[in-house]
Amino acid sequence: MLTIEQIENAILQLPSNKIGELLEWFLNLDYQRWDVQLDKNIAEGKLDALAAEAIADFESGNYRAI
Repeated sequence: MLTIEQIENAILQLPSNKIGELLEWFLNLDYQRWDVQLDKNIAEGKLDALAAEAIADFESGNYRAI
């Protein structure tokens, strides 16, 4: 496996137009991992308390329209 330093050096050698492609790929990877983690947290009930609090705030009129 490559080290972070090796990856950084390889990135610095990329032409400018490839840096944008790499950034887009990396952001998509991050979004996909975020979605997987969020789905896992929802399935495990880790967000239930926050959802209940938000619903209670809304039902009591404690919210701000944006």
